[in-house]
Amino acid sequence: MIRRILLVLLAGAAVCLVPWTVYLAHTLPDRYDTGQWRAAWVGFDVALLLCFAAGAWLGLRRRRAAVPLLSATAALLCCDAWFDVMLGWTSDERWASVALAVFVEIPVAVVLALAARRLLSTAMPQRTVTLRDIELRDDPRYQRVTGELPATAEQVARNTGLQRAEVVECLKTLQDNGFVRRGRKGEWFSLPQDLREPKPEDYTGEARDRVTAFLDAKYENEVALLSWAASHRDEFGPWATAQRTSTRLTEDEFRELDAEYRELINRYCQRRRRPAAGEQELSVRFYAFPPPEAVPS
Repeated sequence: MIRRILLVLLAGAAVCLVPWTVYLAHTLPDRYDTGQWRAAWVGFDVALLLCFAAGAWLGLRRRRAAVPLLSATAALLCCDAWFDVMLGWTSDERWASVALAVFVEIPVAVVLALAARRLLSTAMPQRTVTLRDIELRDDPRYQRVTGELPATAEQVARNTGLQRAEVVECLKTLQDNGFVRRGRKGEWFSLPQDLREPKPEDYTGEARDRVTAFLDAKYENEVALLSWAASHRDEFGPWATAQRTSTRLTEDEFRELDAEYRELINRYCQRRRRPAAGEQELSVRFYAFPPPEAVPS
């Protein structure tokens, strides 16, 4: 509903601007003496400066909020270039304005637009677990191979004891399913994905039994992992934290909470491609569900 209203507003604005633009073209004078000229341009440049600063801060942290800000900054730069050239066309500095627009403002705007697009494209691919994914998870070879990445096929074969041909076959299968990517220098890298649980009711026969068994085993492993963590909680030092709370949310608020968590974990999963000194592998979980007393029996 909201999307439909937005599309109607956008289409309506485009239609209304046609007669308004024609009207302005026939009524506005070529010259106009105005006040607050300095305040207008200084205020515009201050806004541009703040957009650059905020965009840099959010972009370095891979925040999705940087996308609209980078896009707005690119639009402001294009506006700056347009008004610099048009309002200074009759002055002696018009060619300096043209050069600034062509070689600085517009190229920077293009770079910012591409950066915004890149931030959108670096979001983890989101899809539902398939039967093929379940088959790959059940084969221990694939777990051994991905556990050695980033590395070349030769390094994986040497570290796992598998034959190189077998390793290459596993890597190509994982690549076809979106789990790994081969770099320019022959190294293979793991690709994080936002995998959603499959629904058994979407399958029939043996496929349904396979999906149900997969989910049962998954949650058994989760319970076992949490039990292990609870019994070893004094051994993790600074490498453990937990938060538990209870709140009341609408369904829309709950979806917003879920989306914000996924954005946060996406940002940290893609912080760097290679291991860093002092890093530690962590098991991160997020569960939210109604308590037993809130579920109808």
